[in-house]
Amino acid sequence: MANEIKSILATDCGSTTTKAILIEKLDGEYRLSVRGEAPTTVEAPFDDVTAGVINAVREVEDLSGRKIIGDDGLILRPSTDDKTGVDLYLSTSSAGGGLQMTVAGVVKAMSAESAERAALGAGAIIIDVIAVDDGRKDYEKVKRIRELRPDMILTSGGTDGGTVKHLVEIAEMLLAADPKPRLGIGLKLPVIFAGNKDARDAVMETLQDKVDLKVVENLRPTLERENLGPAREAIHELFLQHVMQQAPGYGKLSGWTDSGIMSTPNAVGKIIQTIAEQLNINVLAVDIGGATTDVFSVFGGTFNRTVSANLGMSYSICNVLTEAGVPSIQRWIPFDIQEADLRNRLRNKMIRPTTIPHQLEDLRIEQAVAREALRLAFEHHKSLARSLKGVQTVRSVGDLLTQEATGQTLVKMMDLDMIVGSGGVLSHAPRNAESAYMMLDAYQPEGITMLAKDSIFMMPQLGVLSTVHPEAAAQVFDRDCLIKFGHCIAPVGNGKPGDTACTISIDGKDRAFAYGTMTLIPLGLGEKKEVTIKPSRNFDVGAGRGKALTTTVEGGTVGLIIDTRGRPLNLPADKKQRIPKLQEWHAALGLQATEE
Repeated sequence: MANEIKSILATDCGSTTTKAILIEKLDGEYRLSVRGEAPTTVEAPFDDVTAGVINAVREVEDLSGRKIIGDDGLILRPSTDDKTGVDLYLSTSSAGGGLQMTVAGVVKAMSAESAERAALGAGAIIIDVIAVDDGRKDYEKVKRIRELRPDMILTSGGTDGGTVKHLVEIAEMLLAADPKPRLGIGLKLPVIFAGNKDARDAVMETLQDKVDLKVVENLRPTLERENLGPAREAIHELFLQHVMQQAPGYGKLSGWTDSGIMSTPNAVGKIIQTIAEQLNINVLAVDIGGATTDVFSVFGGTFNRTVSANLGMSYSICNVLTEAGVPSIQRWIPFDIQEADLRNRLRNKMIRPTTIPHQLEDLRIEQAVAREALRLAFEHHKSLARSLKGVQTVRSVGDLLTQEATGQTLVKMMDLDMIVGSGGVLSHAPRNAESAYMMLDAYQPEGITMLAKDSIFMMPQLGVLSTVHPEAAAQVFDRDCLIKFGHCIAPVGNGKPGDTACTISIDGKDRAFAYGTMTLIPLGLGEKKEVTIKPSRNFDVGAGRGKALTTTVEGGTVGLIIDTRGRPLNLPADKKQRIPKLQEWHAALGLQATEE
């Protein structure tokens, strides 16, 4: 089938905007042709998501000159010629609040954490984590489940052959709560049981006829092994059957698509995994929105996703202020600003979330907040993207409750090959260097890392496309979606101001770079250079402290960035020293720090 596909239409129904893209095979390669968008129509007065889809596709028709919608109002498939119809139609969606889930487990730091990873990886927003040992009374948990009305519940716990008692207790708690789904009057709530196989019969007997129960393989069959795949697939399946079918117009839209509707975060995760696998690289991606920040990573083939539901740049901007604190935001602002002034500006943004900065000072403040939102979301991601400890083999619950739950984080910055940024503050920064600078400060990449962004946030459409046509998805991602800023070279270590952090040989010339500086070397998009990096005795670029490394670096829309500010990055505490440094680093990247 893939060989016959010459035109692809893909839509993403967001909470506010529906985006449509047309991909065509030109000269043997799949390329983005045009993009259209329209307001999402899942809410009143339309109550039909397909209206927004049609409006977005109409714009694609106008821009491409291709007739895609037939006289019957349906998408024409397959194409009959180069200007009529498409061969494939796919869609993703996060409209209606996305997939909201509660997860439950026996041990909060083990089985409940595994359930959280499974749900997040399937594109869910976690609205509560319930565990036997979470410190709340049973009646408090019952009340919480009733109040939240999740779209779905995932329960887990107990290794195979382990506890049954505690899993029955969780089932009885769900029975007492008698939860009603957020969407669909009179429907049973989907519940997935992914715990100890010996407890299945008891759980089924407890919950029979009360919920729509689906049993899958254990998330943690042993302490040493995590099995997230079956639970994730079940979440996706039930999401399509229960959640999407109840949202206004989604039943109709699902009938139009060639592959069902995929949740937007799940689709983004798919394209990140596809690219990591095809290129054999470790990838970190972020989508920072108005209310939430999603972080995706693939390290050593292991995929993880987290959602920081209270970290965003409009509706949740004051949450960033609360969690980070005023001093943490002030440290990134390249001019002096009083705390009261900063608080008032951020409160105004929360009150008027759709406003955009009109002055350079406002832009620099917003970008300072973005650095903290990105940093905090990344810390949350690292806390969940962990290996399993599995040192003890004791199977009793009592022992489990006292056991250290997780191992070291899987996120190893020295092993990271690429960071991809998306979301308004990164995708729509006035200059690409600003986006690169924000990612450098927030993530502090180590060694040699490619920095990039999603040009128009088409990763969701490419993610669902990767499930049916990975070749087309990869080609469009590389050629049209990804805007490469260029490699960053960042030695790990700290020194004294003025000391040489590293010497880089490029084009046969050696150049020394002082500690505490940023340097931009012109290197254009697609331009590659072989370099030899010789770190000083206290610094490491990937080969070990003081050991030279020869590699090939690639430029981009920003260039080759040499970041010798040290890792970890320590900013001067005194603003009289810090602000001039910030202004110096802005200038090094060709950016203006303040109004002249």
